[in-house]
Amino acid sequence: MIKRIPKEIREEVLAKARSGEKIAALAEQYGISNRTIYGWLRKDTGEDVVSTLKYNKLKRENQELKRLIGELTLDMSLGKKN
Repeated sequence: MIKRIPKEIREEVLAKARSGEKIAALAEQYGISNRTIYGWLRKDTGEDVVSTLKYNKLKRENQELKRLIGELTLDMSLGKKN
């Protein structure tokens, strides 16, 4: 028997997945299979789910770059040279 999941729940799960929550944790929390969530992501974005994983990696890299820029800016304001 196919279990229908309300649209509101689907949208909530997708929003959490896009914000970086782990698919496995969402699947367990909502009682939905990983494959279902990945299918929703693929259908919703029209892209491979790999792009979601790439997005999370890029987000972490962006945070690291911001941290490095902050350190360099502080060093420059204190007159330090490498």
